[in-house]
Amino acid sequence: MVHLFADSERAFIEKLQCGDAKGFELRNWANTFRCKPQYYLAPETECEVVELVRIAVRHGLTLKPVGAGYSPSDLACTDSVLLNMDKMNRILAHDAYACTLTVEAGVRLHQLNAMLEQRGMALSSLGSISEQSIAGAISTATHSTGMAFGDMSSAITHLVIIDGTGRRRECSATVDPDLFNAARCSIGALGIITQVTIQCEPAFKLHAVQTPDTLDNVLNTLDEVVFSAEHVRFWWFPYTDSVTVWRANRTTLPKQPRAKSYWIDRVIGYHYFQLRLLKSRVTPNDLPGINQEQFAARFDRRIESVDDSYKVFNFDCLFSHHVNEWAVPWEKATDVFRQLQSWIIAEEKKPDGVRVQFPVQARFVKESDVWLSPTYGQTVCYIAIIMYRPYGRAVPYKKYWRVYEDIMRTQGGRPHWAKAHKMYHYDLKSSYPKFDDFMRLRSECDPNGVFVNDYIRRHILPPSEPLLASTTVSQSLTCEKPRL
Repeated sequence: MVHLFADSERAFIEKLQCGDAKGFELRNWANTFRCKPQYYLAPETECEVVELVRIAVRHGLTLKPVGAGYSPSDLACTDSVLLNMDKMNRILAHDAYACTLTVEAGVRLHQLNAMLEQRGMALSSLGSISEQSIAGAISTATHSTGMAFGDMSSAITHLVIIDGTGRRRECSATVDPDLFNAARCSIGALGIITQVTIQCEPAFKLHAVQTPDTLDNVLNTLDEVVFSAEHVRFWWFPYTDSVTVWRANRTTLPKQPRAKSYWIDRVIGYHYFQLRLLKSRVTPNDLPGINQEQFAARFDRRIESVDDSYKVFNFDCLFSHHVNEWAVPWEKATDVFRQLQSWIIAEEKKPDGVRVQFPVQARFVKESDVWLSPTYGQTVCYIAIIMYRPYGRAVPYKKYWRVYEDIMRTQGGRPHWAKAHKMYHYDLKSSYPKFDDFMRLRSECDPNGVFVNDYIRRHILPPSEPLLASTTVSQSLTCEKPRL
């Protein structure tokens, strides 16, 4: 589509073009979705973002900001205007007394960790990776684990967002609190976040201990396990009763980084594992044995380390994979694991039954008042299932996903926004008490549908809302054989 821009608009857009915009294709990290935006731009200032929104309104374009593209879904996809936010990565303010840092929204978490370390501060909780932008992390309620710790959205004390009319809006718990509680986890539906203030704490080290256990023991004593350390997570290995439990506490012990073995971590845990998974595409009955051997080789022992907090929170996510993750009230976690275990056992008995990979991961997050966070009003257990894609190849996962989502839905589950899922407008309306209030704010903030893409339309908007001509459709990359 050719847009009849005024000369000044065309010059402005050309100035912001990011690299070779012609023919640019965005692929998410998991390589499961892609899109080809018509314009790929890199604003450096809030004023430029405001002007881009106004141009989009005048010409019927849509805008989507992107950071690392780490979400294993089409959340950031558009074939209209894609905004690379990497240049908006400055520190704006530092309050040592309040232990807060204000940064532009394009700051990547690994950059933020370095900024905080230089100032003797750290994030109280951090997820498995630090590649995302801070805006992307809070907009999807990215989380770590710990019964006394909220998700990253709940750590924000102030933010600035440019809405769909080009209006700059500041909000906090005391300034426009409804917008604040909606925007902290808004999946890009309300506007473009340009800056955030983050509540941090003085820099700290973590003493992490990982030990083998059994699923029966963990589930039978879950009340004790989740409070046995400040941060607790566990991985279950399907087809076994084996679990590895990771616990971490703040410490003053001297640093002792985890000792890594090239043979175990890289050869067995990466290259050999990936080769075995590649073969399992045609011999899926290998998967129970793969799970068992990986646990025996890599996890059936005590592993201990002491290091800076962000280094302990982060870990290697290996290679491309499908992942599905929902949050349930933490008291329901035992029921979920028991149901999932029963189904996997039943499928194993069938010659052509579904075979699954490890791990099934459990993490625990404190309740919040962020309207669309899965933690809204409830402390939760996030339960994630994974199917790795060896060498980027397709693997069968949809039957596994369907059963898992049915179990999570019946237990009052809410999906992680960054993951591909099958919860839609009316499901979300029933699941989130403040969903109608969020939709009211969305209509106010984005009356022209500037921030609507296929993900927003599919999951958030009611089916009765007319489709805008500029609404985009993303392309899945995972339709190749084997049949899923």
